[in-house]
Amino acid sequence: MPFANNIIRHRHFFFFLNPTRLSVCSSARKFNPKVPTTPTPKLSKLTESKKKIELLGIQCLDCCLPGRYNCLFCPQCRGGKSMDKTLSQHNIQHGYFAMRRCFQTNCGWAGQAFADSSKITINGTKLEPIGDELVAYFAERRISKATLQRNAVMQKSGDQAVIAFTYRRNGAVVGCKYRTLEKKFWQEKGTKKWLYGLDDIEEAAEVIILKVEGEIDKLAVEEAGLHNCVSVPSGAPQMVSAKELPTLEKDTAYQYLWNCKEYLDKVSRVILATDVDNPGNALAEELARRLGKERCWRVHWPKKDDCRYFKDANEVLKCLGAGALKEVIENAEPYQESV
Repeated sequence: MPFANNIIRHRHFFFFLNPTRLSVCSSARKFNPKVPTTPTPKLSKLTESKKKIELLGIQCLDCCLPGRYNCLFCPQCRGGKSMDKTLSQHNIQHGYFAMRRCFQTNCGWAGQAFADSSKITINGTKLEPIGDELVAYFAERRISKATLQRNAVMQKSGDQAVIAFTYRRNGAVVGCKYRTLEKKFWQEKGTKKWLYGLDDIEEAAEVIILKVEGEIDKLAVEEAGLHNCVSVPSGAPQMVSAKELPTLEKDTAYQYLWNCKEYLDKVSRVILATDVDNPGNALAEELARRLGKERCWRVHWPKKDDCRYFKDANEVLKCLGAGALKEVIENAEPYQESV
């Protein structure tokens, strides 16, 4: 049988292509070759990456396959004046993370989305879950690890001396503010300004607005059982402006209010919990002018001694406890009567 003999004579060639089948292919009759194929990415990883991308406002089409670069509309700049698809989005072959960058001249929005939600990258800065050193730092301020995790507080990758407060909207990271243990602050460049803790006021009828650089105070207020609080990202003035309110487009120092307008418009009461110094008082006045003084209330921090007052929510939490902090906030007075 020339045909059978031919198969036996070339049997070792087939074994070379299929070494994992040596135990099965002991004879030419049992051999059943298979065409090699590229491993299919795990659906769970691809699904998680896609969810993270869509939370950022990027519309992932069915044609956005792993291992390919895709041109999409950028949710930040909308393609500029030309309305072009300027966002380059790339899903890594195995679906573990996706990269993005907008090539519109005035945008440059970039970052990565990981299927593993414990790691993220914002404009090239890698973040990781908060470590033991910073957990201990917050514990001294009576802020629990559970509160840190709930608010997705992270740290710069490999550097426990830098806290990363991730700003989120609808669960997606829209910005980040960094803080060293020596109280040096900076924010990601080229991102919109938002209130910190925005998702916590989505359905709130009453909102507590804390001072500038008040991310830690927001966490402190949560320890008192109040989640409907946000903090101002930047811009405390030294004094109240004597000018009329600028138009929305020109009100650059308070753009974070206008960016969150849809959240704040439906609120019936706004509790202002700023510092009691001149910048804190000026900030409270500027916020009240824009939000409407008739719906604003003001927190008065209690006295520390005969000459001094507690300066903020975290100091009250540390010294007097969660119950006292909650009581102070609940005893806020109407703004018109407090000035």
